[in-house]
This record gives sequence, C-alpha cells and structure tokens, in this order.
Amino acid sequence: METPFTLPFEAFWNWVVTHPNCILRAGTPEAVLYDDEDLHWHFAAEGGSTLLVQVLRGKRLMGELLVDSEQTTYVQAVQGQHDDEHLFELITETEKDRIVGCFFVLTHGYEDESTISPGRVH
Repeated sequence: METPFTLPFEAFWNWVVTHPNCILRAGTPEAVLYDDEDLHWHFAAEGGSTLLVQVLRGKRLMGELLVDSEQTTYVQAVQGQHDDEHLFELITETEKDRIVGCFFVLTHGYEDESTISPGRVH
C-alpha cells in the first residue's frame, strides 16, 4: 500500500469535478452512493460553502451528498482496497478530533492537472 498524502480541499474539488466518470463510489460514514452504467455524477453548489454531489438516472435524482467546504480541513489520499481503487477522504480536524466527513473512491489517483497535456481525454 502506498503512503498516504494530503492535498488542499480546493485542489481536490477542482480536480474531482473534472473526473466524474472515474468515480466508483462516494459517501459518508452513514451512507454510500455507488456508480452504475446508467447513472451519472453531477456537482453543484448551494450557498457559499455547501457543495452537492448528486447521482442521477436521466433527470431523476437517485442520491445526494452535501459537502461543507468550510468544515473540510484537507483531503487524504491512499490506495484503495484494490489496485484500481484510490480512496480520497475529506478530513475535518479540530484540536481534539480527526473525522472523515466524506470519501470518494476513484479508478485512479490524484493527478496535478497542470502536468497533463491539454488534449488528454478521460
């Protein structure tokens, strides 16, 4: 298993919204949304700091996660359970606690978009 690394939430969010077809699942400790062939992921914002992650079938909402960007301290990335799974945990850290608020599992690890050629298709 590779060593975990951290990145700022804003960098992760800007990256993950450009990779919706790479998401296998996303969730919280209480609920998980799974990808499927006839579903697609949609990202939106509601208010100043509330971000939405939605799973849609056509125009029908199948599930939704709310992410509070102001509560997310950083994102920790690690190798997932399988070789083709990469886990990104949105961490909220206080003086006393370290909590995983949400997570995303993608088919590949984080890539700095500035190093990728413009013609690349995902």
